[in-house]
Amino acid sequence: MREFVVEADGGSRGNPGPAGYGAAVSDAATGETLAEAAEFIGVATNNVAEYRGLLAGLRAAHALDPEARVAVRMDSKLVVEQMSGRWKIKHPDMKPLATEARGIFPPGRVTYEWIPRERNKHADRLANEAMDAGAKGEAWTPRAPVVPEPDGPPGDARAGAAAARAALAQGRAVPASEPASEPVEPTHAARGDARAARAVASATTSSPGWSAAPDLGAPATFVLLRHGETPLTPQKRFSGSGGSDPALSEVGREQARLVAGALARRGTVQAVVASPLARTRETAGIVAARLGLDVSVDDGLRETDFGAWEGLTFGEARERYPDDLDAWLGDPEARPTGGGESFAETAERIEEARARLVAEYAGRTVLLVTHVTPIKTLLRLALGAPPESLFRMELSAASLSAVAYYADGNASVRLFNDTSHLRP
Repeated sequence: MREFVVEADGGSRGNPGPAGYGAAVSDAATGETLAEAAEFIGVATNNVAEYRGLLAGLRAAHALDPEARVAVRMDSKLVVEQMSGRWKIKHPDMKPLATEARGIFPPGRVTYEWIPRERNKHADRLANEAMDAGAKGEAWTPRAPVVPEPDGPPGDARAGAAAARAALAQGRAVPASEPASEPVEPTHAARGDARAARAVASATTSSPGWSAAPDLGAPATFVLLRHGETPLTPQKRFSGSGGSDPALSEVGREQARLVAGALARRGTVQAVVASPLARTRETAGIVAARLGLDVSVDDGLRETDFGAWEGLTFGEARERYPDDLDAWLGDPEARPTGGGESFAETAERIEEARARLVAEYAGRTVLLVTHVTPIKTLLRLALGAPPESLFRMELSAASLSAVAYYADGNASVRLFNDTSHLRP
């Protein structure tokens, strides 16, 4: 049985914006490139483009040998984890693409592996070539013909490649044995979701203040800001995504102004992303105005839904729902009373948001304005700590923490619960 390696990638120059994908199929034994695929797909997002690259690579491999085994390698943590079944697929644009990808080969014949971006240069180049061609209104064409497969007469190889190309019209795969003078005309499809692109990531450098070791490359650095106080904060009441969505108090607004001044003096933040809740958007707006930046909103950064406990103090929740509260404290899969969100569900959502944002902001420093549970979860995941560590971290209103994420998948916690900017 033949074994192929599929390398796939996608990019989008906007949120969403002009997008394209690239994929390459190689022989697992020899490393020889057997087919390439690339297409400009119009306006789409990075995640859609990456899934389209995966589809094209799988179709190309199937056209070469439908009985083969395939090892897919991608630098998209999101796609790899979703296709491996470890992460749920919740976004409506992702579900049909994943379903289509799973149907190309029988179950068990395709494996998925995450690789750092520098090991995915072939597919990344193809995706950028497709986007560059699309920007000019042109179709992507291969750079140059590749030597045909050595396993049979040249005529047989060409005939097989031609048949494969005909079968791959939807996937935009061009067999490597075909000459560059016979391009496949792309179709221009437009898909979109709320997620952003990472097209300029390779051109950016690390920022001073939270900089990286040069031999590891420039990381994506998340400066994590908990929102300022609301009327519920001093009373330590549960305030999640299912409650009254309170705005900042005057104290909270002053805290936001103080952190804005501190970040302006540091001068390292290049983008601001906020949870959709009112208190985070208000905090982010005050900071971004001082920094001269716009605010993007990512729903994945919202606080946990605490169900029937919203607005209650811990003592009140224990008095009313003692068994449910004990279960919640002892089991990350347990939900708050009334159908709230478990810590395990929150962690899954945060992991998906982290993967998106790390891809988009590779090499840059971005301020994430969010909440207690998302920040603690990001820190816990970076440290490889168990779920119960969430209860062993104190996180003050308007505090700053920081985590750097590297291309090899590792993370480094740089700062935790810094409130020095709030002191007189």
